[in-house]
Amino acid sequence: MPCTVDITISPEVAANPDCLRQAAAQASHLTAGDVGAVQLVRRSVDARRGKALLQLKLNVYRNGEQPLDAPAHFGYRNVAGKPPVIIVGAGPAGLFAALKLLEKGLKPVILERGKSVKERKRDIAKLTREHIVNPNSNWCFGEGGAGAYSDGKLYTRSGKRGSVAHILQQLVQHGANPDILVEAHPHVGTDKLQGIAANIRQTICSCGGEYHFDTRITGIIVKNGVAGGVVDERGARYEGIAVALATGHSACDVYEMLNEQKLALEAKPFALGVRVEHPQELINEIQYHGKGYSPLLPAAAYSLVAQVQGRGVFSFCMCPGGMVVPSATAPGELVVNGMSNSRRNSPYANAGIVAQVNLADYADGYEKFGALAGLRFRQEVERAMFAAGGATQTAPAQRLTDFVSGRVSSSLGKTSYIPGVTPAPLHALLPEFVSRSLRRAFLEFGKKMRGYLTAEAMLLAVESRTSSPVRIPRDPHTMQHVRIANLYPCGEGAGYAGGITSSAIDGASCAERIAQQAL
Repeated sequence: MPCTVDITISPEVAANPDCLRQAAAQASHLTAGDVGAVQLVRRSVDARRGKALLQLKLNVYRNGEQPLDAPAHFGYRNVAGKPPVIIVGAGPAGLFAALKLLEKGLKPVILERGKSVKERKRDIAKLTREHIVNPNSNWCFGEGGAGAYSDGKLYTRSGKRGSVAHILQQLVQHGANPDILVEAHPHVGTDKLQGIAANIRQTICSCGGEYHFDTRITGIIVKNGVAGGVVDERGARYEGIAVALATGHSACDVYEMLNEQKLALEAKPFALGVRVEHPQELINEIQYHGKGYSPLLPAAAYSLVAQVQGRGVFSFCMCPGGMVVPSATAPGELVVNGMSNSRRNSPYANAGIVAQVNLADYADGYEKFGALAGLRFRQEVERAMFAAGGATQTAPAQRLTDFVSGRVSSSLGKTSYIPGVTPAPLHALLPEFVSRSLRRAFLEFGKKMRGYLTAEAMLLAVESRTSSPVRIPRDPHTMQHVRIANLYPCGEGAGYAGGITSSAIDGASCAERIAQQAL
């Protein structure tokens, strides 16, 4: 049996196998010659005090012992001819619902409004370079969902550690770097996720599941209070024993469709703000305490939170070594998001800095929209930013110090945002309560991270897709819609998740419930 130890060492020691073996031997009260193998279990960066170090959890084996890691086995079955389950959306919730159905012996039929990851690249290029928005194929819609083209961070606060491990193992099985199994904050990278999504499709189809691209649903088939399938925009019907709605937080037309069918919906709080971009070197120096940090350390990240008169302001989707990207899903709107590739080697660091938006914030003037009130409020802000950018995907932008001071920037710094930026008074364009909260929070953040509040930092607007402003209510035990049996809202679009891993867990959990009901 191995001895499990926790050690804190320099990146240089961790990178040298002989030095690492010596450190592991010392921590386990052995000599280096007694150590047969050292297995990494967990890795994180500790930069809280002085020089940044690595915290490692290791399994240390004596001579003659070797790790006996059994490869993960998921028991995917051949489901050709088995009862079909309709899954709307091929993002994390939909894909991992499909994989769970394969384990349970039910046939997933995935309907995706967008294109495959390979074909989707052309539409993303047109959006980024020609400012042309395809409402069915963009940074948010298409195979893999928003996660396939926006970073691939796998951090979640979910307490279901077994479920998290299951998701990570399946990602590794389909092409992710095994390092995600040991990193405290695992990251796949946009460049890797695209291949992983395609590999998952291959698994699903090889087991008898179905994929249908360019298929946008326009209705739920409901009879006597039970969902039995969906209808697409061409009138084609897809019928099954259950329907899993995994459409993502940007599928506004799905909320409209459900509202028209008088299916229960709820307005919910969300968040809105800006994307802030710093030089990555500056963030490294702040987080690693000066210029003398080890080049073996990863691009530094940060997480910030403040309370401004009872309103939360926080960083979201922080992308070390990343890029800011245009994430509009319809013509006439402007939305920004962040992404990074697996190497995180861009010279820029970016993060969403957003303020909570509560139901009371948009009560006046939006009551007539009922459950879609928050959606209408969000759309209005996104359209205002589109106009401020010159009615293109050029983003309205401002230097951070100018935003805090309430003045328009006379010039703008460099940015990774390819469509381009134009000076704009974001402090006045954003809703007043959001602007006020952000300005005060940035002052707090400047105290927590000395050097963060700088004219080198650029703000781009608007960061508005952190979560859905609408929830599709479901029974907490059965996970079915509160009024429609066999309809399973899941993932971010339903209001029950907030990222790749939590969406994947939620999708898999819905599939478990479907199987329990059907088998």
